[in-house]
Amino acid sequence: MSPPRLRLVLLGAGGSTRMRGGDKLLERVEGEPLIRRQALAMQAAGLGPVAVTLPPDRPQRVAALEGLDVDHLTIPDAALGMSASLRAAALWAEGAALLVAPADMPELTAEDFRRLAAGYDGARPLRATAEDGTPGHPVIFPPALLPLFAGLGGDDGARSILKAHPPRLIALPGQRAVTDLDTPEDWAAWRGRSGGQPPHPRDI
Repeated sequence: MSPPRLRLVLLGAGGSTRMRGGDKLLERVEGEPLIRRQALAMQAAGLGPVAVTLPPDRPQRVAALEGLDVDHLTIPDAALGMSASLRAAALWAEGAALLVAPADMPELTAEDFRRLAAGYDGARPLRATAEDGTPGHPVIFPPALLPLFAGLGGDDGARSILKAHPPRLIALPGQRAVTDLDTPEDWAAWRGRSGGQPPHPRDI
């Protein structure tokens, strides 16, 4: 059986509003800005083309991706919420299945992306969970559902699609699928637990 045709999108257009002036996607993990590190992880998975959604007013994020073979999807209305990024990602996917992951999840690795791709059956969405079953990210959407993204609005993401089309679930180790860091306190606590490094081998 041939592997599924897949495209991967890193959602990096958020406003980082809870960082009180900082930018969570430029926080350094293993010496790299987070947005670059996660784009590298997607590339290293070897599953298909990679794109990163970006706001129009964060040139530092663009600079952090310099030299990487990833498509930049600038989202003019990024301030209106995640749905704007998802709509652009669905158009970019051009009929392929779409793997979506937020850029603020520093524990996701190339192996996690490969695990999802290996478990995808092409028939319905596949969603990663924490080891205890808590739903998280990434999510793979089949091509047949991507036209529904055009109707998304606000910051609810694809919840309505996943409610109408319940995903199969696949567990990732530990809390990788649910660890997102939105505030300076989140970052400090995470670095305190992990010593500033992901709590598993580097895989990008």
